[in-house]
Amino acid sequence: MLGLLTLAVALPFLPAANALVRKNDVGRVPALGWNSWNAFGCDINSTKVITAATEVVNLGLKDLGYEYINIDDCWSAKNTRDKNTNRLIPDPSKFPDGISGVAKQVHDLGLKIGIYSSASEVTCAGYPASLGNETIDAQSFAEWGIDYLKYDNCDVSSNWTDTYSSCVPDGDGDYPNGTCPDLTNPAPEGYDWRKSKTYQRFAAMRNALLNIDRTILYSLSEWGQAEVKTWGNETANSWRMSGDITAEWPRIAQIANENSFLMDYANFWSYPDPDMLEIGNGDLTIEENRAHFALWAVMKSPLIIGTALDSINDDHLAILKNKYLLDFNQDPVIGSPAHPYKWGYNPDGTFDPVHPAEYWSGASSTLEGTLVLMLNSEDATSTRTALWSEIPELKSHNAYKVIDAWTGKNLGCVKDKYKASLNSHDAAVLVVKGRC
Repeated sequence: MLGLLTLAVALPFLPAANALVRKNDVGRVPALGWNSWNAFGCDINSTKVITAATEVVNLGLKDLGYEYINIDDCWSAKNTRDKNTNRLIPDPSKFPDGISGVAKQVHDLGLKIGIYSSASEVTCAGYPASLGNETIDAQSFAEWGIDYLKYDNCDVSSNWTDTYSSCVPDGDGDYPNGTCPDLTNPAPEGYDWRKSKTYQRFAAMRNALLNIDRTILYSLSEWGQAEVKTWGNETANSWRMSGDITAEWPRIAQIANENSFLMDYANFWSYPDPDMLEIGNGDLTIEENRAHFALWAVMKSPLIIGTALDSINDDHLAILKNKYLLDFNQDPVIGSPAHPYKWGYNPDGTFDPVHPAEYWSGASSTLEGTLVLMLNSEDATSTRTALWSEIPELKSHNAYKVIDAWTGKNLGCVKDKYKASLNSHDAAVLVVKGRC
């Protein structure tokens, strides 16, 4: 406990560099909630939104801090704005009571509501977006009762294209050590990406949101472009650092690998965002679902559920409700995430889309100890061992009280190390508490 208190004094109360500090602690810790896209895509309506909100309450997710119910793309009338006011028009067939009507029902459940737009002329699905209309759209969102804005990056016109190309080691993941040797027009050394048109597009909506009489959490879905790590913290409460996630383990591992190199940018009021959760989607194994959630939680990512909650099974629900991981993610005292202390499968510091860093640790005031994660990134069962002498928060002593975060089982006093046999793509999560 002494080690934790010392670290808590040294780290915590500082926000991320140049962070966007908001009223009433909005965005101070990572957002918890639900989003419609991974479950429904464009097939969205008020009934599905209210069903999700109701299930967040009924399943006990609200009690654990999940609060945002976010409507993604395709919610508005297509190809048009109001001819008199220039405002976006909620699709009357999908949302007969408008967005404000849905917002009221969500608020009546004690939850918050989010909406979607894009820093372009049209959204990813071809609906009207907000570039050039930031002020009027922010006003509309405020009047409708919106609490969260996801702001995307699709279909940017040529006159808004950046002068220089930037590195996003994404897609086929063939960039050695995270470098991008095939950039067509790289920026000169020391280039300030705040001069880029990408920054200008996303900063315009930030400014509009700061000038309305409502605090709306701002979530950039900017895909890691234009070196967003250098300006994301001052612009939004979270910023996407990669392209889109899919419900496939190779993609989850790839994004985790990329984000592992951005942990020093994460702290109060602004966090790198590796995209929404795929727990309950696709053909992920239970181990892959578990490791996906654990990695996102310890990286202090926003935890935005992306599956249909009225049909979720008990195993997937239990993962989303893991209190140890949620407590670590939402720590009100320590804003810093866990960091890799050893890569494991690879030498330390290796950029590998298939085998991300496997050993993570982070101090937690809520858990009154240290959270330790061990990942098996291999395609077969393998053993992983946490040595206390290798873990920064624990190396001063050789015996600790340990809890298995998945089962809640008290493992007693564990000396020197903890060894776990893990199925393919599984993760062990330990809560390491006081000395013994």
